[in-house]
Amino acid sequence: MEVISHLTEKAIRDYKLVQLALNNGDQGAYAELMHHYRDSLYFMLLKMTNDPTDADDLTIEAFGKAFKNLHQYTPEFAFSTWLFKIASNNCIDFIRKRKKNTFSLDQSLNYEDDGEDMASKLPSSVPDPEESIIKKQKIKLMRQVVEKLKPHYRKLVEMRYFQELSYEEIATELNLPLGTVKAQLFRAREFLYQILKNSQEKI
Repeated sequence: MEVISHLTEKAIRDYKLVQLALNNGDQGAYAELMHHYRDSLYFMLLKMTNDPTDADDLTIEAFGKAFKNLHQYTPEFAFSTWLFKIASNNCIDFIRKRKKNTFSLDQSLNYEDDGEDMASKLPSSVPDPEESIIKKQKIKLMRQVVEKLKPHYRKLVEMRYFQELSYEEIATELNLPLGTVKAQLFRAREFLYQILKNSQEKI
């Protein structure tokens, strides 16, 4: 216990859950870690993005990245510190990419970003015919990849990303707790990532 003697009681609890998750593959330990930090993580990300949907998705992504790299966690710091660092870095990357994608679409946008009258300078959000074709091809490919998931996960992904239902609507329709829906969608995303990574298909 010496290695974690410097941690708070809460941090020691988390460390034990991490060990259960890593060594025993204990799904309950993963779920408990999510339960402890999901809300506080969400509100931090909401403050950073000012968008509930983005904050929701980034919360799940943060847990996904943390759980995927759980073997790299060391008790030098509390698990919560490590988790929130992953979440904030991921959110900063997301915001940067979003800004880059927004402004790189139109090469004529050469102006000083002083925050004034930005709406009138933004490129049109309506895709041209070529973009529409590319989007349709990506959706078709994504559906093919989703078909490789187990039926339960496939249904969750279809409801969330193809029918664009909220987590609350999915929970109501499937009669599942909201936390369960989010946790299972996280796992479904991880499976999708692995399928894509292990195939030659790129989206």
